Amino acid sequence: MIDLVNIGERLLKGGMLDDFEALALAGCRDVDALCDMAARLRDLEHGEVVTYSRKVFLPLTRLCRDVCHYCTFATTPGRLESAFMSLDEVLSLCHEGAKLGCKEALFTLGERPELRYRAAREALTAMGFSTTLEYVAAVAARVRDETGLLPHINAGCMSDEELAALRPVSASMGLMLESVAERLCEKGQAHHGSPDKEPARRLATLEAAGRARVPFTSGILVGIGETRRERIEALLALRASHQRHGHLQEVIIQNFRAKAGTLMAAAPEPDLAEVCWSVAVARLILGPAMNIQVPPNLSPGSLPQLIAAGINDWGGVSPLTPDHVNPEAPWPHLDELAKETWAAGKFLEQRLTVYPSYARQPERWLDERLRSRVLRLSDAAGFARRDGWVPGRSQTVPADLPQPNRRSTAAVPLSGGFTDIIRRCEAGAELQEKDLCRLFAARGREFNCLAKAADRLREAVNGDVVTYVVNRNINYTNVCYFNCQFCAFSKGQGSSDLRGRPYDIDGEEIARRCVEAWERGATEVCMQGGIHPDYSGDTYLQILRTARAAVPGMHIHAFSPLEVTQGANTLGLSVEEFLGLLRDEGLGSLPGTAAEVLHEEVRRRLCPDKISGDQWLDVMRTAHTVGLPTTATIMYGHIERPRHWADHLLKVRRLQAETGGFTEFVPLPFVAEEAPIYRRGLARPGPTFREAILMHAVARLVLHGYIDNIQASWVKMGQEGVAACLAAGANDLGGTLMNESITRAAGAAHGQEWSARAMEQFIRELGRRPRQRNTRYEAVPPEQRMAASACAPLQPTREQAAGRKQVCKLVGWEGQATASGGGLR
Repeated sequence: MIDLVNIGERLLKGGMLDDFEALALAGCRDVDALCDMAARLRDLEHGEVVTYSRKVFLPLTRLCRDVCHYCTFATTPGRLESAFMSLDEVLSLCHEGAKLGCKEALFTLGERPELRYRAAREALTAMGFSTTLEYVAAVAARVRDETGLLPHINAGCMSDEELAALRPVSASMGLMLESVAERLCEKGQAHHGSPDKEPARRLATLEAAGRARVPFTSGILVGIGETRRERIEALLALRASHQRHGHLQEVIIQNFRAKAGTLMAAAPEPDLAEVCWSVAVARLILGPAMNIQVPPNLSPGSLPQLIAAGINDWGGVSPLTPDHVNPEAPWPHLDELAKETWAAGKFLEQRLTVYPSYARQPERWLDERLRSRVLRLSDAAGFARRDGWVPGRSQTVPADLPQPNRRSTAAVPLSGGFTDIIRRCEAGAELQEKDLCRLFAARGREFNCLAKAADRLREAVNGDVVTYVVNRNINYTNVCYFNCQFCAFSKGQGSSDLRGRPYDIDGEEIARRCVEAWERGATEVCMQGGIHPDYSGDTYLQILRTARAAVPGMHIHAFSPLEVTQGANTLGLSVEEFLGLLRDEGLGSLPGTAAEVLHEEVRRRLCPDKISGDQWLDVMRTAHTVGLPTTATIMYGHIERPRHWADHLLKVRRLQAETGGFTEFVPLPFVAEEAPIYRRGLARPGPTFREAILMHAVARLVLHGYIDNIQASWVKMGQEGVAACLAAGANDLGGTLMNESITRAAGAAHGQEWSARAMEQFIRELGRRPRQRNTRYEAVPPEQRMAASACAPLQPTREQAAGRKQVCKLVGWEGQATASGGGLR
């Protein structure tokens, strides 16, 4: 007698069934109890997400040397117009599929047809190939390089050498084990006459794929004459191989469907209870992390029961091509699949052909020729990018993203662990990195819940007020000797192909811009630049003197922690001493740029010669100590993962608890188009829109009680984007800017200025109240508000061409300012 309660408790605590216990499950008849346990185990790892891969199905050849007695895919040359699909046919389908959002090109073919059919040999010879696998490799390479789809190849049994040849052109591969029952190869059984269905041969391919580090798909076929014990033996064989190599990314539990015209046309099909039993047992044997799949088109009308049995994946579903292996079973429409999944309390998420955990380890699992393609197609968690939203460029937001104000139709309650984390955020309680990672994993109903919770906190803290500051960006030089891989603004060695030419701004132009900004209602100038090799701490001090002399009443928000560190070093001063000098010369606050992502694992690749994360925190701590408030930022959407976001937010929270010096937190989506690291194929193309909303919402939750203001960058998010952020925890739109050059250099196109009048109208149209603020979130003098509402057009800026060694000419400017704070004379 099997003690399911004891087994369940042990599995939920991280235990594993031994082989004896697994085999004993063959005698378990309590399907409901098995399914309940399997579903709970599944939820530990996969939560409420059920995945699928949007694919194009490519039956490259339907010729096969095997004669499986249930198969209608394999046929004879006389029934085909051509032995193989042509390259043009394949590429045409893939291009069409890409337009429909497909990310996978599934190559399905028979086993080595050239060993049986002369027509196959002749066709291959005519195309210049000697084997089917050679042709597969050539076609897959073209698909990889020309269509944007990732090939997945089901090519049957293969040797080490054959797998090695296909690995550079295929992100993943697969081979159904089906069964380890050798008796099924005997006369009268399903696999008689099919040499490639011998279990030892298929297991050898599975082992070879593991040695080759190929993300691999396998599974069992339920109902072809095997017993329950034999099913379990097959699952144990799969588990053993995966334990050795870690390569088995999914296991398919596929139910046999009887097909007319086959020797098994009259064989009984397994009923739903048998399929659910098999799914549940697979979950218990393979554990919570394994991806367990059932093809949805083979069990229409039964999808909720399959979810309840412990699956977390529907496999490949095509909006374009039929299931050529099961032509009698059409794919479910993706909208219907999403609705049925949602009704079962789960969220349907698109994945790539390579599963997220493998996509997150590209150096181990992917050939270098596939890594950049996977990066560009995936989000930070390794799922497929579901939208075409691009930070800095997109004017509209994705229509299919779950909205914070959408009411859930699913009756299943949210995970208690998830809602408990939100409650602890609301209470300002202690949080761990794993808690934040759980929040960043929110999709579907959890996404809605999280965004609503963030918006409630925003309303409690900030009411219906949306703030902004009238300011001007002054980027005094774009010459820089650092080599940050994300930066398209700075100019130095190796960056001549990027936008713009190297420039410096002299003191007269800095002063002119300050005066013009004041006259247009600004209360702040934000000044930052590249790290020019000839700049010193004296340069930064002179910049301050220039700006303060031009407009004494202007708040000067200037110098990133990198500039502060470099300036202090050039003068032989400590950071604290240098910050004191800057403060005394008129510096009012520091921008929180140069933070990027504070985790050193990211910084070593993204900006290896820059200050470390700890140094950034030390500069900010010191600035707060000497009386200089600062902002805090994160730049996300490039090479980092959610655990790095979590680490970053917790570090900001801890420093704020210590000093209280951060005025706001500003999420900055990575704008990729002109960034060197993206152009070399080493980064993602910025965050997805879902990730951008999550960053603002999670920041509001995690920083609640510590930092009251969460800012949305209109330059990067666009107007529709910031509207969504304002409904998910943000309360501030940052500055009107007047001149924006750093983000535009990276490829952004949202403009250089958003006037105070236009910004206030936008805020009112959202049903919120606009309020112009200063840098410290205080009220603005009436005269500056009036000036901001009726400002004149900006005059053209002047920038001096700079060689790499030209010094910004500040010394010698003799301007004076009026007592009211503006005007040169």
